[in-house]
This record gives sequence, structure tokens and C-alpha cells, in this order.
Amino acid sequence: MEQDEKKKKSLKRYLPTLITTIVGAAGGYLYYLFVGCASGTCLITSNPVTSTIYGGIFGLLIGFIITPSRKKEKKAHE
Repeated sequence: MEQDEKKKKSLKRYLPTLITTIVGAAGGYLYYLFVGCASGTCLITSNPVTSTIYGGIFGLLIGFIITPSRKKEKKAHE
């Protein structure tokens, strides 16, 4: 039972990071699709894989910023 509760808390804690990573990756692909680089000289936007990865990394970083730290969670429960 304790492990199930820990898994649920862990999932709830990292859910915003996971969501922002997926949204960022989708945004990176959409940026490639609609804006892109027709000449192929743009490093990031000329390749859909690269733009998707960069978007995912950007979303991951935003997710880390908005996810509360463990110290803040412990102080809130005390």
C-alpha cells in the first residue's frame, strides 16, 4: 500500500513536467511544420526531429520551473 501511494505522489509531482515536455515537443514539430526552413540551412527548423527535440527540451525546462520542490511540499504539509 505504501508503495502505491508513493508512486501516485511521484506521478502527481512530475505530471506538470511530463505535460509541458509533450506540449513543447508538439510545439517544436508544429513550428517546423508551419514556419520551418525551406532552404535547409537553418540548423533547428530544417529537420522535424531536431525541432521536436528542442521543443521537448524547452517544455521540460519550463516543467522543472513550475514543479514545486520537495522542500516546499514538506513545509506545506507541516
